[in-house]
Amino acid sequence: MNITIMMLNLPHEVKGYCQRVLRRKYIVINQSLNENERRFICAHELGHMILHKGFNHYFITRSTHFMIGKFERQANEFAVKLLSYGEQMEQGEPLEWYLRRSGIPDEMHGYYF
Repeated sequence: MNITIMMLNLPHEVKGYCQRVLRRKYIVINQSLNENERRFICAHELGHMILHKGFNHYFITRSTHFMIGKFERQANEFAVKLLSYGEQMEQGEPLEWYLRRSGIPDEMHGYYF
């Protein structure tokens, strides 16, 4: 998809973001996150790039009345589906074990359906 992924030292409250600059696409991830968190953030930001083309989070929150929560929910759902795709749930395996095995953070389990 021609997206450059960068790991940078970001403030701890910033897990990652995506940006388009001069027709180039970037996903920036906080390097202090663990591997599962990095994978999830990357999938989440990819969700934004695919689902929300042309939208800028900072513009939306400062200049419109759109509910940014809707976009975040959609990106979380995309990430959960992407990371669990192709993984088979073992017979009798609890859903939360399956999702953890798929690398999905516990707080994102509610986005699986």
